Amino acid sequence: MTFKELQLINHIQEALTEEGYTNPTPIQEQAIPEILSGQDVVACAQTGTGKTGAFAIPIINMIHRIVGSPKKSKTN
Repeated sequence: MTFKELQLINHIQEALTEEGYTNPTPIQEQAIPEILSGQDVVACAQTGTGKTGAFAIPIINMIHRIVGSPKKSKTN
């Protein structure tokens, strides 16, 4: 599986590619689709397996859909 198959928005996919990430770790592969579908996830994995990315990537994806929308306007 690749990050592109996880149905992330293009900006997130591009950022992951730029950083050299092409394939999610097993914890990311399992958790990201569940989080994107709105499910609560409790996961346990060894240090260094990508747990932070497993929850941060879909959260950033969801936030970007809200605040990155062209319909939103920024005010000072």
